[in-house]
Amino acid sequence: LAEAYWSLADLKNYSFSDAELAAMRDLLASPAAATDQAQLHFAIGRALEQREQYAEAFRHYREGNGLRQRSSPFSIGNFEAKSRRIEACYDAEFFRARAAAGDPDPAPIFVLGLPRSGSTLIEQILASHSQVEGTMELHNILAMVRELDHLDAGRDGYPERVRALSAEALTALGRRYLAETRAVRAGKPRFIDKMPNNFSHVGLIHAILPQASIVDVRRHPMDACFSNYKQYFANGQSFSYDLQDLGRYYRCYLGLMDHWDRVLPGKVLHLQYEHLIRDPEDTVRRLLAHCGLPFEAATLAFHENRRP
Repeated sequence: LAEAYWSLADLKNYSFSDAELAAMRDLLASPAAATDQAQLHFAIGRALEQREQYAEAFRHYREGNGLRQRSSPFSIGNFEAKSRRIEACYDAEFFRARAAAGDPDPAPIFVLGLPRSGSTLIEQILASHSQVEGTMELHNILAMVRELDHLDAGRDGYPERVRALSAEALTALGRRYLAETRAVRAGKPRFIDKMPNNFSHVGLIHAILPQASIVDVRRHPMDACFSNYKQYFANGQSFSYDLQDLGRYYRCYLGLMDHWDRVLPGKVLHLQYEHLIRDPEDTVRRLLAHCGLPFEAATLAFHENRRP
């Protein structure tokens, strides 16, 4: 089963034996693997990378990504155009005119950025605080964006449709988000939403939840992009199957984060992954201060947290 081999590869600390590598290669060559070839390519790439056979490993990553790209096509041009529209919609005047809108509950902490940049580590650190609950990658904001898109006949109404919403409607969306996410919370005063793709929607988040905390986890672009390229995503990250798409997507991400800093200065805390692992205490203290949380030593002992 190709999925089982990829699941072993995805454990990160599993080392494939020579016999397992041979079995994966045999399976790849058999007709039985026709629908699961992408997972085998990614798993074989991981096994070869463990053996420092980098050129052959990269060839398998490229083959696997090519198969994924054909089954889940992505238009980087459309994403770039959408990013420009988001910047144009959420300007400084937009937020000045809606300063009284949104639900003031400060409970949510949004952790966002490019996948594979350290957001899971940040979530684990925050979830080790007595006042903070770790949840999962929540799709609620993305669902709202999709609904706003579908208000347009061409199903491309976002972000412009947001401008037509009253302050009361924006507040109602904030309340709806809090109500919908209550099902995955156990009662702590703060909780984490770790959907990385929310970086495009900081403007909507601030409009409906103005007191929410937002943290951007950033990693060196070569590390972040290549880590995406060699990861088999079940769904939702189709920009990662082509190196040029990845580079252009990362550029959109940087552009949007710079835009949020201009129109919402101080709203987003940018954490550099490399600084976090070199000086964890300094980074964690800045993180907690940004979220309005007192320092707790348990956040530096996040590896002792028993949550899944």
